[in-house]
Amino acid sequence: MIYLIMGVSGSGKTTIGKALSQELGYLFYDADDFHPPENIAKMSQSIPLNDSDRLPWLNAIKLVINEHQKVDKNAVITCSALKQSYRNLLQENTTDIIWIYLKGSYETIFKRLQQRSKHFMKDHMLISQFKTLEEPENAIIIDINLSISEIVKEIIKESYAKIDSNMNL
Repeated sequence: MIYLIMGVSGSGKTTIGKALSQELGYLFYDADDFHPPENIAKMSQSIPLNDSDRLPWLNAIKLVINEHQKVDKNAVITCSALKQSYRNLLQENTTDIIWIYLKGSYETIFKRLQQRSKHFMKDHMLISQFKTLEEPENAIIIDINLSISEIVKEIIKESYAKIDSNMNL
């Protein structure tokens, strides 16, 4: 099983992903670690990425998903996956992904980004992410205003319910 935690920058993907992977005993991967240096350079200069910039990054994440599927290993992966086309690419030929969408208001997330100092994604670029965001239809939607432990419990509860309903189809 692959838990893919998505949302705009500052929504808490890394924090929640690490907590969930620890709770479940799954491997953890942060999509930020898969950006090529050119992408990080662009974002560090406040230049939003375009689809062609994102493609190598998405393919690198897809490779991790495929490798885990081949050996039947579980993982928690964080990835903004802002567009449906990105999610389609990541889920291609894969049925064992549970999508988790960390949802919050622009104001809440902007405040979070202002408190973050060592990340390449700066707070003034958040608007481009919200403009790009296509909210998922087939995901567990989690309110980012909950505590970390509440979010993890909710993800586990909702994902088990989703797995059960899929098995009964």
